[in-house]
Amino acid sequence: MPPIRKSLYQVGLCLILSLLHVPFLQAGQNLSSDHEEKATPAAGRSIFNSSCAGCHGLDGRGSDKGANISADTKVQHLSNAQLSGIISNGVLGTGMPAFHGLNEGQVRAVVSYLRSLQGKVGGRALPGNAKRGKELFFGKGDCSSCHMISGKGGFLGPDLTDHGASASPNAIRDEIVRSPRTPSLGYRTAALTTPSGDRLEGLVRNEDNFSVQLQTKDGSFHFLKRAELRNFEHLDSSLMPANYRELLDDSELNDLVSYLMATSANSKAVPPRKKEDDNE
Repeated sequence: MPPIRKSLYQVGLCLILSLLHVPFLQAGQNLSSDHEEKATPAAGRSIFNSSCAGCHGLDGRGSDKGANISADTKVQHLSNAQLSGIISNGVLGTGMPAFHGLNEGQVRAVVSYLRSLQGKVGGRALPGNAKRGKELFFGKGDCSSCHMISGKGGFLGPDLTDHGASASPNAIRDEIVRSPRTPSLGYRTAALTTPSGDRLEGLVRNEDNFSVQLQTKDGSFHFLKRAELRNFEHLDSSLMPANYRELLDDSELNDLVSYLMATSANSKAVPPRKKEDDNE
């Protein structure tokens, strides 16, 4: 075959193969798109945990860095398209960044997982009596000595107003009766002996090489120089009692769980209660 004719033949063959390749390429893209359309909560969980939980928390109930997006009714009433737009484009003038690195399928997966966190609390069946649970929280259970709900209670432990927003009844109950209990970061306990010989036990709120700030169960803060302490030791135990399985029977535990679930379902923004010494 002459060189010129052979060259034209090769070009034509390449063109034909290229045209034949287009449908296969488009089919592959459609398959990829179909796969993205099937984004599930499970697929969005890992993306949420790595990209969103740092500010909004693993459960979506927020922190000092990000808003509560699992229990807030305003967020729940946003459409999937609105949530996708917020994730992709961020919110101007706030700390919410734009996640341009996430493709459409990944964004849909995150929205799907967020919907699972929101849980539609109002539609969940309560395992017990929420009214009796409230009496236990502020009475026999003594939960309010450390925990606050809707602006009422103690300061030592986490605010539980929205604790039951997305967790299942079994998960809430297991957390109450869990034993042994290891204190989480930010709730480490310690015991110390002051220069005058008094023994104090509570949560370490701040600590460095020279001083320690301890908050005792009555809510008081103690600022002490480490060099002046007679003794100082970190404790492995938690201030959260580990005997709720013995203190409360199954019916009472169900009532307490119901109160936490009902409170989170009906919670409204409540300004933090001021301590008596805040203005001092």
